[in-house]
Amino acid sequence: MPEPVGAPVPAVTPERVLAGLALLVPIVAMLWVSSYDKSDPAVAGIPFFYWYQLLWVPASAVFTVAAYLLINRDEKARKTARKGGVR
Repeated sequence: MPEPVGAPVPAVTPERVLAGLALLVPIVAMLWVSSYDKSDPAVAGIPFFYWYQLLWVPASAVFTVAAYLLINRDEKARKTARKGGVR
């Protein structure tokens, strides 16, 4: 049964939770220094410490884009729900 027009939209939705987690993953990975505080294995002479951090640059971009898409999806659903549509 569709909710009436103007019904409150929940503040916490699965999309928002997943977006928050997607943004949290790279932060936790970079703050957990003991997980990458070593020099082996080296790749092309570059110690693990450096190439691991550089690997997180594009990975962070992927997680950020995923969060952006999830929030956009949630905003569209909220707009539809406010206008009286079914979510």
